[in-house]
Amino acid sequence: MPSVCLICGCRGRPGLDCCAGCEADLPAIADQCRQCGLPMPTPTRACGRCSRRPPAFRRTWPAFAYTGPVERLVHRFKFHRDLASGRLLANLTARRLAAVGAHRPQALVPVPLHWRRHLWRGFNQSGMLADDLSRQLGGIPVAAMLNRSRATPAQSALPAASRGANVRGAFRARLPGGRVRHVALVDDVMTTGTTLDACARVLRQAGVEWVDVWVVARA
Repeated sequence: MPSVCLICGCRGRPGLDCCAGCEADLPAIADQCRQCGLPMPTPTRACGRCSRRPPAFRRTWPAFAYTGPVERLVHRFKFHRDLASGRLLANLTARRLAAVGAHRPQALVPVPLHWRRHLWRGFNQSGMLADDLSRQLGGIPVAAMLNRSRATPAQSALPAASRGANVRGAFRARLPGGRVRHVALVDDVMTTGTTLDACARVLRQAGVEWVDVWVVARA
C-alpha cells in the first residue's frame, strides 16, 4: 500500500508518511537562542535567562516550533499511542537536524521516565524517538546513561517557577566504560528546559564534557 500523509491524508512519499507540501509548511524556527532554543527575533548566543543562569547543556537543536501539525502529531503519539505519528516525527526531525547541520554526538541519550509512568504509558516516547533518530542518522548509538530515581508530578501540570524543584535530584547518571565526550539528550518537547537541564547536570557531573539537546519541538 502507498504511504499516506498523516497530516493531510493525501499520498505520502516512499518511507515517509508526509507529503512534500505538508513538510514544507511545518513550523520551523528561523532564529533562536543558541543555548536553549527559544525563538528570538534574531540569532542569539544566549537569551536573557541563559545569560543569568546558563544551563548545563551547551546547545539546543529544536526541529520545529510546538504548534500546528507538530503539536497534533506529538499529542497523537504521546497520549494516544499513535506510534506511526512518533515514527514520522522522528523522521522529520532527522531530516531537519541534518539540514541545519546539528553536531553529531557520540551517543543519543533519551530522557527517562520513572518506571511507574513507563508502565502506565506503555512506552518511553523519548526512547522511541532516539531509536528512530539513530536509524535515520547512520546508527548513532543510543545509550541509557540516565535513570529516574524518583517519581515526580508531570512538569506540564506545574507552574514554571516550580519545575526546577520538582526534578531536582530526580535523575542519576551511569556512564559506560571509556571516555564519553559528547552526547545529545533526546526528548519530544522542550518548554522551560528544566528537565533537560537537570539531566545535563548529572551527565556533566559524571564526566560528560559536552551535552547538546535534540528535541522535536520547542514550545
